[in-house]
Amino acid sequence: MTITSRKQRDFRQREEEILTTALTLFLEKGEDNVTVEMIADAVGIGKGTIYKHFRSKAEIYLRLMLDYEQELADLIQSDAVTKDKDALPRAYFEYRMRHPEKYYLFDRLEQKLSRRNPHPELFQQLHKIRASNFSRLSEIIQQRIADGALEDVPPYYHYCAAWALVHGMVAIHHSTFWQNVIHDKEDFFRFMMDIGVRMGNRGQAKPRVQKTEEALDITPQPEPADATNPLTQEAEEPVT
Repeated sequence: MTITSRKQRDFRQREEEILTTALTLFLEKGEDNVTVEMIADAVGIGKGTIYKHFRSKAEIYLRLMLDYEQELADLIQSDAVTKDKDALPRAYFEYRMRHPEKYYLFDRLEQKLSRRNPHPELFQQLHKIRASNFSRLSEIIQQRIADGALEDVPPYYHYCAAWALVHGMVAIHHSTFWQNVIHDKEDFFRFMMDIGVRMGNRGQAKPRVQKTEEALDITPQPEPADATNPLTQEAEEPVT
């Protein structure tokens, strides 16, 4: 191994150590309570060394978010999911729900960063990975629809339903009210995951009412005159 390649390897390893340490601190203390100096101290390096790897704390946020979405991309491209289309729903829910704190952190960070958009090129990468994930998942969903396993609706219906279930589960996980209600979180998460896996399966949904012009016409119709109500009776012409 050459000196240059060794330095590159050490540089990447240190960068990964910074990211791993930063994520741990963000989850333990909250991202707003963690400074770059605290990350450097935890890694055992100088604050200036952090800036050799990352331009700002916001870039650390985005790099963590990119890694999280890339892990999902690697999962749905794996042989286990590619060879067994039925494995996709469980793999997706297990990945998203395995660490609800991490999902909650990244969702919160994205809302903050999207208002400032400090590193647009990294946001572009994030959206590119998500678009690729959506395309791949939609392709598998479409195959399952064609096989008769899922309800025949646009693939994004299934995708958005899965996302909504995960989002709701994470919100429940962090709700102080529900934390006092749900005594066995692990069992509850398994129950919800099973619902997610079955969600959208063909034959479970009720027949959907087809929209018609008549159903969509909400123009108020005049009510028939009430012969017993003098206010609705037409005035009679006087007899001459």
